[in-house]
Amino acid sequence: MNRDLVLATLIVAVCGSAIWLAGWLPAHPGGAAEESGRAAERRAWLALWLPLVPAAAALAALTGWALQEPRLTDEVLRPLAPLFVAPVAAVWLRAAWRARRALARPRVPPLAATIGLFRPRIAIDPRLSRELDAAARAAVLAHEEAHRRHRDPLRIWLAQIATDLQWPSQRAAARFLGWRRALELARDEEARAGGVDGEDLAAALVGAARLAHGRAPSPVATLIDAEQALVLRVGRLLAPLRTPPAPRWLLGLAFAGSLALLTGSAIFGLAHGDLLVRALPLVAG
Repeated sequence: MNRDLVLATLIVAVCGSAIWLAGWLPAHPGGAAEESGRAAERRAWLALWLPLVPAAAALAALTGWALQEPRLTDEVLRPLAPLFVAPVAAVWLRAAWRARRALARPRVPPLAATIGLFRPRIAIDPRLSRELDAAARAAVLAHEEAHRRHRDPLRIWLAQIATDLQWPSQRAAARFLGWRRALELARDEEARAGGVDGEDLAAALVGAARLAHGRAPSPVATLIDAEQALVLRVGRLLAPLRTPPAPRWLLGLAFAGSLALLTGSAIFGLAHGDLLVRALPLVAG
């Protein structure tokens, strides 16, 4: 049988199932009320991607098997394999459709947002500019500049895809929503750390809320979110600025550990890929 066909089928079945099952892991409970938004955003970002690590390890092992396997493999897919692949493939197709739809130009432009995956730019509606005074406008620009600097539209788009691959898990959706809220708190804090007065940014949020009516297209990093998040953000902006923990070792440790796991999985696939693939119930050979 063609090796690439077997590989593609196993990737969808094994990796897709691993991602889907990981979506039902408990959602992150969220940080303490006194925690820095920047620290909470880093932890929530990590919580978004850790459930995908087992699927990534499986992908690395299957890739290792494919690298050492001849084009015509003696591993054969069982006749019932398409029945197992179809449900996962449907979830993946839905995720691809939603990812493509997210790239379309929004029918209602955002009041203030950072737009563009690879060349992010700041867009501010003239009506919002007229609504705000000079200090509030500068606060909006500082907030959106923090989004642009971190390429948040691309990060939001990728995080939405990862969440859609775990559909219909409400826990995965909760992890995504928790990260989005922590992201706005983090960018508010960055703007304040850069010299913006919290009261000016709070005034900008309230002014934008007066004009906004269902303006939350994706993937863009918008100035305002749902009403509950708005109340939380205004409260934080009027409180003293929280200082995040200085070290960022948690993300570095997670990256190093994931890289080591993927490397080990690929090496295992190269050395013992045949045993691994033949142990799967979808394969006969």
